[in-house]
Amino acid sequence: MHIETVWIRNFRRLKDARIDLASDISIFVGANNSGKTSAAHALQLFTSASKSRFSLHDFSSECWEAINSFGEGTAGVELPTISIDIWFGVSPADLHRVVDLLPSLAWQGARVGIRVELVASDAPALRTSFQETRTRARLANAPPAEQTEVPALAEPAHAQNNGEYNPQPRTLCDFLSDATVDRLWRDFELRYYVLDRAQFDDNLHAGDAYTPLRLLPDKGRSGRDVLASLVMVDCLHAQRHLSDSNGGSRAEDLSRCLSRFYERNLEKRGEDHEAQRALYQSETLLNAHLERVFGPTLEQLAHLGYPGVNNPRLLIKTALNPATILSSHEGARVHYAVGALGGVEGSATLPDRYNGLGFKNLIYMVVELLDVHARWLDIEENRPPLHLIFIEEPEAHLHAQLQQVFIRKVLDILSVPEEDAPFCTSQLVVSTHSPHVLFERGFRPIRYFRRATDVGVQRSQVLSMAAFYEAANDPADPADNTRDFLERYLRLTHCDIFFADAAILVEGNVERILMPQMIAKVAPQLQSTYLSILEIGGAFGHRFKGLIDFLGLTSLIVTDIDSVFPSDVDAPPQPGDAPVDDDAGDADPDTTEEAEEAETVRRGRKACMVHEVGALTSNQTLVKWLPGCRTITELLAATVDQRTQPRAEGGDALVRVSYQTTVEVTWQETTGNRTGRTLEEAFALQNLAWCQNVDRKDLGLRIKGCNKLDLDGIAESLYRKVKNANFHKTDFALALLAHDPAAWQVPSYISEGLRWLEGQVAPSLSLPAGEQAGDVEAAP
Repeated sequence: MHIETVWIRNFRRLKDARIDLASDISIFVGANNSGKTSAAHALQLFTSASKSRFSLHDFSSECWEAINSFGEGTAGVELPTISIDIWFGVSPADLHRVVDLLPSLAWQGARVGIRVELVASDAPALRTSFQETRTRARLANAPPAEQTEVPALAEPAHAQNNGEYNPQPRTLCDFLSDATVDRLWRDFELRYYVLDRAQFDDNLHAGDAYTPLRLLPDKGRSGRDVLASLVMVDCLHAQRHLSDSNGGSRAEDLSRCLSRFYERNLEKRGEDHEAQRALYQSETLLNAHLERVFGPTLEQLAHLGYPGVNNPRLLIKTALNPATILSSHEGARVHYAVGALGGVEGSATLPDRYNGLGFKNLIYMVVELLDVHARWLDIEENRPPLHLIFIEEPEAHLHAQLQQVFIRKVLDILSVPEEDAPFCTSQLVVSTHSPHVLFERGFRPIRYFRRATDVGVQRSQVLSMAAFYEAANDPADPADNTRDFLERYLRLTHCDIFFADAAILVEGNVERILMPQMIAKVAPQLQSTYLSILEIGGAFGHRFKGLIDFLGLTSLIVTDIDSVFPSDVDAPPQPGDAPVDDDAGDADPDTTEEAEEAETVRRGRKACMVHEVGALTSNQTLVKWLPGCRTITELLAATVDQRTQPRAEGGDALVRVSYQTTVEVTWQETTGNRTGRTLEEAFALQNLAWCQNVDRKDLGLRIKGCNKLDLDGIAESLYRKVKNANFHKTDFALALLAHDPAAWQVPSYISEGLRWLEGQVAPSLSLPAGEQAGDVEAAP
């Protein structure tokens, strides 16, 4: 048995969020404040059946207006509730456990569901109580002459009595949040319902007329007992507060953690006669006892790579206080042996606070996992068949390789004994901000928490990357390997896209190297946002469309116009052209852009200058994504709207493409309009005099005898120089970083794109008063 789907409504950011869970491990990712922790808390709160742990602020902020309107008696407004639907996948062997959740004797299938709802016990009585309390408060604070004139139902909650003091509670939200009276405990209750899968569609939406069957205690087991008999939920929170010092009330050291673990799960002092004798005979025997007891735990740590070659070994040593040994947190202490493995007995040891925070965190997590796992397995009667464990941000203080080892081996730590395996299972959920964790596990376990794009709306949607993985390939094209391409590419390069506010998809290595400096020059507010810069190339950029649309991620594509002759017949040989042969694509170019150039040549389609009559683009991103044009003439004439993919709905991606456009160039007192074919050519044209100075020879853009060339001549020479196989684009980018950034201009097509992106993801910081996001089009 395992939880397949959780549907949470009106809980914090999760206004209406479906979360699909994998049967073994699911990984929650997303930007900060996107609802990952809220999902864990919702499951904890509802499965613990403790309504006293809820507060008004657990209601989604979008519910507050409806709560207040209900308090005022507005017609047609109902008091909002918080609810969670939990759908279990069950096998025939589990049917006896879920009898209470079978909607009818005719039920068939492999999924049962239960709804838990936090609802007012008597909503009309709650409203009446609020209005009476508000009336009494205003009577008590009214002037004596007016106290008898206050109506039974005072004016609406938002009224402020013409600026005079308006006592609490003014609104039903005020009434419910009164700290002196726990009204959610007194006036609300948890209700449980059986869900009939046959009444729901494939997306788990039920018809408006469907009313689930309520579980009542007088008709068998209560809903609380039914849910508790199916699943046990534990959570390792992110704030583990590991400390290297002894002070501070929030500090947690490993010795205390291990002492608790001993008390709950391992051999107790009263049951171990050898330990009893050791208490009175010798420290050696007691330490041997501790070593034996904690041996399995330390062996589990070994599977996670601790200790490594040069890491101190973990020892559990007694502090030798016979009155409190093992029964108090001061009884046993963690030490680290600094001698060689297998060295002389009695070698030097250090207390636990002398080891690094990374290994402390690792050891702490393993011990806590073993602790909650053992407590679940130790339940002898009516053990829930499912143990759901949340681990928040396991990467704290761990280096990349250790993060990968942990996520790879964690399921082995939570293994179920063979005799219990057919009936019990552990299900794991990990929330993380680590791209290394995603690298290790790949696409399928990822559940992406996407924040709403509406300004002022605190709402998130949860997307299953497993669903994207299944739908990524084109079913009409058996050769389409988009899904595998994206997974392999992201695992090798940029898993951080799942934590970003926006993405910049760049043509190649040069743009990736120079983009941070360009952002600093023309769109500095982007430095305060969370950006993911992906090097995708023009030939492969369109393959990212599905992923960007699925994630709803605002993105800027910076690519090249890549002009080519219409056909090989029209392409005369030019200096610097590589020979056309079938092996050209097998070269080892130093950038993605050069690889694409080699492939273009291999296919017989040769590069040309942008102004060539009838020229086309070889850039598949421009052809298959935005703006969807093939000819250079169409690309240069494309409007901003044509180069922008708007949002069809609130969660859809907003995408814009930027490529070389016509700019005004001055050389030798002659001014004309020119268009570069690549970033390097566009940069040289907009910084023409600066690049041709002998002091900038290291850029590789200086033309020999440039002073003898007119504007047309130097433009053509730059085109040929950049296209030549001897020009190394990465060397140009690295050389440019060595020069003062204030001395050169960012190509206008890039600066316009960056300013547009700045207006989208940092509008309050980047735009003058009165100017709307997305209106920034000025050249640098």
